[in-house]
Amino acid sequence: MAKQPVSPFTTQVRPRALVIGGSLGGLFAGNLLRHIGWDVDIFERSAHDLDSRGGGIVLQPDVVEVFRRTGINLDEMALGVPSVHRTVFQPDGSIRSKQYAPQMQTSWSLIYTTLRSAFGDDHYHQDKALTHVDQDQDTGKVTAHFADGTCETGDLLIGADGGNSAVRQQFWPQQIPTYAGYLAWRGLVHENDMPSIARDALHGDFGFANNTGSHILGYLVPGDNNDVRPGHRLYNWVWYRVENTEQLAKIMTDRNGRQRGYSMPEGMLADQWVDYVYKDARELLPPGFRAIVEATPQPFAQAIRDLASDQMVNGRVVILGDAAAIPRPHTAASTSKAASNALDLADALSNSPDDIDSALRQWEPRQIMLGKALRRQGTDTGNYLLFHRPPETRIG
Repeated sequence: MAKQPVSPFTTQVRPRALVIGGSLGGLFAGNLLRHIGWDVDIFERSAHDLDSRGGGIVLQPDVVEVFRRTGINLDEMALGVPSVHRTVFQPDGSIRSKQYAPQMQTSWSLIYTTLRSAFGDDHYHQDKALTHVDQDQDTGKVTAHFADGTCETGDLLIGADGGNSAVRQQFWPQQIPTYAGYLAWRGLVHENDMPSIARDALHGDFGFANNTGSHILGYLVPGDNNDVRPGHRLYNWVWYRVENTEQLAKIMTDRNGRQRGYSMPEGMLADQWVDYVYKDARELLPPGFRAIVEATPQPFAQAIRDLASDQMVNGRVVILGDAAAIPRPHTAASTSKAASNALDLADALSNSPDDIDSALRQWEPRQIMLGKALRRQGTDTGNYLLFHRPPETRIG
């Protein structure tokens, strides 16, 4: 059981935070601010529980630190599935390199459900689409207005509403994500459904393979209901492929004719693009990866985009996570960056309990630097893997 937070604030009225976005970034911030004595309400646009069916994430220390600080009992939960080696395959299936490099892979679903349970239902509000935000410079209060006609007022508003953030669009409309020139095909296969050739090559390790305009990786993650028992897990693969903007728009038109923009959910990819993925797999991938892709009945897709905001604070409004910076997945840092933003925010507010504005000024510079550093790292890695461009030479 999580310990009850002890407020460091000298005022009798506890400060209140409004968190826009109920995914991982919002839950990181909501749980941490509650732990330091804030009243927190989270407002999620979707009317339904969020779900990513176990999409894989490399477990990073910042995520574990959020769990620890908020009183989640790490001794009683399985955080993910370990891998043993990092194995790189040639296109013909031969092994280019194999290194002993144990690490832990988890899933979006496991992190989400753990944080969601810790936060509880009473102050987590669904079907709350933000329309705009007002700030009162005299009182320091900030008010969120929602599409259902309601509004909520607090001392701080946190935009944790993802890459298409409505908060960012209102306050920093010039900060727009840009398409990186390639997408990630993704898939999940139940461990026991892995074809034998895929299981022999890939099972238990973190696998990679490169080809022209192609980079694939894969590993085991928790299965349905976060089950980490052998035989109940999922194999998660991510395949980066170069696609121009015109082709991307076609891919992102789902089987019902709806344009999905930059993310195609599982089960909605049009049949012609499922066949397209299988065809490319036969031409470009080594046998193990080719078999696992062809064993995936419902591939899904995500366009790779770049964003690193120059500003993250406007009065009592802040943005964090993907709302502020979108690192390319090669950095394995999207989730950990959101956790880091939230950890630092909680520290800053706790260290300046009676001066929110000072805390935000102290918090912002490091977050901007982190976002820009990850953008450079991700761009260099992605451009090398997909376009064979060497890293840019930078001065200073």
